[in-house]
Amino acid sequence: MIMSSLTTLTFAADDDVPLTYHQLGTGRPVVLLHGYMAPALPTWVDTGIAERLAADGNRVIMPDMRGHGASVPPDTSAYPSDALTSDALALIAHLRLTDYDLGGYSLGARIVARALTVGAAPRRAFIGGTGLEPIVHAAGRGENYRRILSNLGTFEPGTSEAEFEGYVQQLGADPGARIRVLDTFVDTPREALARIAVPTLVIAGDQDNDRGSVEDLAATLSLSCLQKVPGNHFTALFSTELKDHLSRFLGDPGRS
Repeated sequence: MIMSSLTTLTFAADDDVPLTYHQLGTGRPVVLLHGYMAPALPTWVDTGIAERLAADGNRVIMPDMRGHGASVPPDTSAYPSDALTSDALALIAHLRLTDYDLGGYSLGARIVARALTVGAAPRRAFIGGTGLEPIVHAAGRGENYRRILSNLGTFEPGTSEAEFEGYVQQLGADPGARIRVLDTFVDTPREALARIAVPTLVIAGDQDNDRGSVEDLAATLSLSCLQKVPGNHFTALFSTELKDHLSRFLGDPGRS
């Protein structure tokens, strides 16, 4: 069984903070970066994406990004600007990956886009669940998350805030760490995105309308293709169509 090969390991970031990553399968390395709030296993394993890519003959590498899952440094100063990008590059260096693929969803997709502009050199990449705006104007985003996470236990039952609070509790998330993650966000200039020379799949749910224009993002990237799949920002991750597109694209950068 492929799932029996799931392992959990650690590595040291550039500032020596210990971070956790998970691996599934063997073969061509593909590094996957999750979104804000939900760490690696709910994003990639629970949705079936990791198992599908592992079955395709990939070594699926899934870090818990700083402030998430098993990668939560207690030191409040351990969340410097652009830390998540630096951590992704550090993991790639730690694993000595030179021929690999790179993908991400939501916040993870924004980190993929930024990493491609500051040194990451995968053969192929995918950017899921985000449009252009959250990438070029990342700094200062997430104020609504900050407001809710700073006031847990004060919201009326049935409100959207209370629903989000329930999600935080379900994840077992550290609210303070998630707030500090927001402080690490930095902008990635549109001009830098236009210089990316990596074939990139832009993919999102057809009802995912709150995170900028995927059409504008695909138009900005010089070697991109765009696909929409059924679902909103969360349900799209579970769609068979998303798995099919990722499988085809990572198997052949000329197709999706």
